[in-house]
Amino acid sequence: MRIDIITVVPELLDSPFNHSIMKRAQNKGLLDVHTHNLRHYTPYKQAQVDDYQFGGGAGMVMMPEPLAILLDKLMAERTYDEVIYVTPDGSLFDQKMANGLSLKGNLIIICGHYKGIDERIRQHFVTKEISIGDYVLSGGELAAAVIVDAVGRLLPGVLNDETSALTDSFQDGLLAPPVYTRPADFRGWKVPDVLLSGDPKKVEVWRYEESLKRTEERRPGLMHD
Repeated sequence: MRIDIITVVPELLDSPFNHSIMKRAQNKGLLDVHTHNLRHYTPYKQAQVDDYQFGGGAGMVMMPEPLAILLDKLMAERTYDEVIYVTPDGSLFDQKMANGLSLKGNLIIICGHYKGIDERIRQHFVTKEISIGDYVLSGGELAAAVIVDAVGRLLPGVLNDETSALTDSFQDGLLAPPVYTRPADFRGWKVPDVLLSGDPKKVEVWRYEESLKRTEERRPGLMHD
């Protein structure tokens, strides 16, 4: 999978993709992430990429020309399955959406800043708009990093144990059950006997029942969507 990220602050994306699972995915050749500094593609002086909004009002808007120039360049080089714009008014990102995106080949993610991007870019280039939550960030870079991480870890071969992703929270519409590790008795706090029983069927039933219980207690809306 190749993901191209358009940003005015590429430095914000250095750390998320150069460590841990995302670094391993790229080293294995399973994920190819490229960041593009939008300021390198503007026809305006002093690397300008934003301007005042028509009609007045507080806040700057990212101009259409730099974005169109870079998007045209990328789309002339290869076919993209989605051109994603991360924005507070997009569709709420969830595990189902991450699963769907993990099946794609090439993606572009546009990181907004200021008051956002010119509406004409959204109308003529963007195919999917995503929000990672009902709040506003200083820019789209952190949201892009969240999306890439959630999608990238689902690619076959990225995780050492591929079943790990299948048992994550939300994969089956439920929260994950509690997990324990050694020692079995810590400060008198003991691991449930069923997990020490050596009976896979009993463990599976226990985990499913705990998932149901935890979901009902913490996120009941998931069970009734």
